[in-house]
Amino acid sequence: MRIILLGPPGGGKGTQGDLIGKLYGFPRISTGDLLRKAVQDRTSLGLEAEAAMNRGGLVRDGVVLELVRERVSRPDCRNGYIMDGYPRTLSQVLSLEALDPDRPESVLEIALDEDVLLERLAGRRACLKCGAVYNLRARKPAREGVCDVCGSALVLREDDRPDVIRERFRIYREQTGPLRAHYEAKGVFHRVDGSRGIEETFREIRGVLDIEVARSKGAAARP
Repeated sequence: MRIILLGPPGGGKGTQGDLIGKLYGFPRISTGDLLRKAVQDRTSLGLEAEAAMNRGGLVRDGVVLELVRERVSRPDCRNGYIMDGYPRTLSQVLSLEALDPDRPESVLEIALDEDVLLERLAGRRACLKCGAVYNLRARKPAREGVCDVCGSALVLREDDRPDVIRERFRIYREQTGPLRAHYEAKGVFHRVDGSRGIEETFREIRGVLDIEVARSKGAAARP
């Protein structure tokens, strides 16, 4: 099973992806985490990605695809995995399908409106060292202003400021239309109300995935 999470920046994909992973035993694959790890390890792909980011440009699709290819080939992805932050464009969708063509899919869009998103991100804080993300209302760190994972200071990221959020939300709406149409045509698209609390949202997600995961296991068991 391949579970693809769609949703605007700050919409809760990471939190829900972690909950899905714990329940079903699938690893959550964040392309942002993959890029940070590659840069930290000074791999050839990481160095190329770092150079692009330092120039203020986008990391080319081929670099991200190779990172995803390596990650999904690991043993812990054999039964399934969760994609968080990828694909974002129709060309990336087609590349992912070509990479792992026989994998059953379930696509979940965690949807919420712009005002809810702005209110939620006003309380988001991030660790720039390890990438951990917290929320001052829903997911507080144990110590105020300090990362639970590595002990570094937490900050309000530049891309969580209101004017930047509105622009990112606009871009998300534009990019997601073709993806939504593609997945709806395949019959694998599900919309989830992300404006509610974490537990309520996850309850709806679980209602979808219990059926989809059972169906994929049944298909795999058939000769």
